[in-house]
Amino acid sequence: MASIDGNTLIARSLKSQGVEKMFGIVGFPVFGIAAAAQAEGIQFVGMRNEQAASYAAGAVGYLTGRPGACLTVSGPGMVHGIAGLANAHENGWPMVLLSGSSNSYQEGRGAFQEAPQVELARIYSKYAARPDQTSRIPFYCEQAVRHTLHGRPGAAYLDLPDDFLSARVEESDVVFPERCPDPPRPLADPRDIERAIDVLRAAKRPLVIIGKGAAYARAERELRAFIEATQLPFLSSPMGKGVVDDEHALSVAPARGLALQEADVVVLIGARLNWIMHFGLPPRFDASVKTIQIDIHGEEIGRNVPAEVGLVGDVRAVVGQLNAALAADPFRFAKDSAWRATLAEKVEENKRFVQSMMNDDRVPMGYYRVLREIREQAPAGTIIQAEGANTMDISRSVLMHAQPRERLDAGTFGTMGVGLAQAIAAQVVHPDRKVVCIEGDSAFGFSGMEVETACRYRLPIVFVIINNNGIGMGFDALPENRFESPAAAYTIQAGYERMIEGFGGRGYSVRTPAELSTSLKQALGDSMPSIINVHIDPQARAKPQKHHWLTA
Repeated sequence: MASIDGNTLIARSLKSQGVEKMFGIVGFPVFGIAAAAQAEGIQFVGMRNEQAASYAAGAVGYLTGRPGACLTVSGPGMVHGIAGLANAHENGWPMVLLSGSSNSYQEGRGAFQEAPQVELARIYSKYAARPDQTSRIPFYCEQAVRHTLHGRPGAAYLDLPDDFLSARVEESDVVFPERCPDPPRPLADPRDIERAIDVLRAAKRPLVIIGKGAAYARAERELRAFIEATQLPFLSSPMGKGVVDDEHALSVAPARGLALQEADVVVLIGARLNWIMHFGLPPRFDASVKTIQIDIHGEEIGRNVPAEVGLVGDVRAVVGQLNAALAADPFRFAKDSAWRATLAEKVEENKRFVQSMMNDDRVPMGYYRVLREIREQAPAGTIIQAEGANTMDISRSVLMHAQPRERLDAGTFGTMGVGLAQAIAAQVVHPDRKVVCIEGDSAFGFSGMEVETACRYRLPIVFVIINNNGIGMGFDALPENRFESPAAAYTIQAGYERMIEGFGGRGYSVRTPAELSTSLKQALGDSMPSIINVHIDPQARAKPQKHHWLTA
């Protein structure tokens, strides 16, 4: 009778459950899992840091709708992987963290790298478990994947003792569950659909907010139909960009502050009233604003502001319900309304201001001029990853997206260090598309060694480092006694571009718009990764905000 080992059971089970990508660092006791995964047809990407591997797995979950996997060694390796577990949990992205652990029969004896790994993972997992025997590994794999997908998506953890991995069992003793189905798309209560439309009909200053939950739900077709039918002004969260074209005539993103502050009815679609939206509270929002909230997670409805109408269900399905109701009894917000005119005026005012900053060719350059070059040269369909305080925030207002899931950033958890990993994940998922990873110099430092990963796999990512010599604010010089340097300062005009050259990539150091234009054109056409190190004005800032609390 044929036998099978635990490593192969894990790999075969994950493959049958639709896990196609695995990121990690091999070592004791997980060498065999990586080899088995490759043998079963899972694409394994060997990273340089477990944190980066875990961030990449979560990004795959967002981009594909099926969990990516992260593989780590036991103890410290697993602890490093918790970073991505937490990031996926907070963003609502499916991923599975797989970690080796010490032999089950040595538990509690101080085994090599022994740690309470299931307990450590549990707070940031929808499912955290250790199989009770090798033959039951497929059951646990199916359960892990199922939990990542159903309800609000999230993370799962599987703890894999060394003796379970090396053990062999008879194939006849193993039951492989069927592939976990795609999650159901539950509908909202039809009575709530009618109530929501009634509230919209009475609104004088309505606003639609599109979140990354709508992008994850693949709700773009339904949402575009909804916006066209109702003619409601909308704005998108950073990763909700492109669900409806950022340059649509009804997008009021340039007037975001005014729109949020004065709206009397807000339709919240796959977005949360958390810190990114100032919790839905004054002074960012009107104290009497009414919210229509669509979310897969019932507990999210009314979390910080009581919802006038809560629509619990899948975003795509619920917006489809709204469209059906509107087809039967149409509603269209008046084009000549005072609200539309007020927003349009503010949109044009802010667009002119931002355009003037984008057109500023002074040297050293500012953020807007650098981002304008990327906006003009990046081909349609380019996936943008952006992180770093000013870099990420400003890029949101300059870089436009016509399609969903074309932007990745620090997300709900505000995680710095995700950038290179997310860019690698995006290029692995979409090998036929360009990926541009825009990093502040501080953000790049979290995982800069992953450029070696990109070079090793010949992933033609363009890494653009917007370098102001510091964290947030920049610096022109350092004191002679470097231990008296500001805590936020870094090496002045560091040559980050040189590091990629040692791995076979191409590096550029640029200071002028002309140098940037030439190097970006070359990098976008290269078959290997590139770093463009852009030395900007250390005092460059974002567009000034009207109120101090807008950046609190």
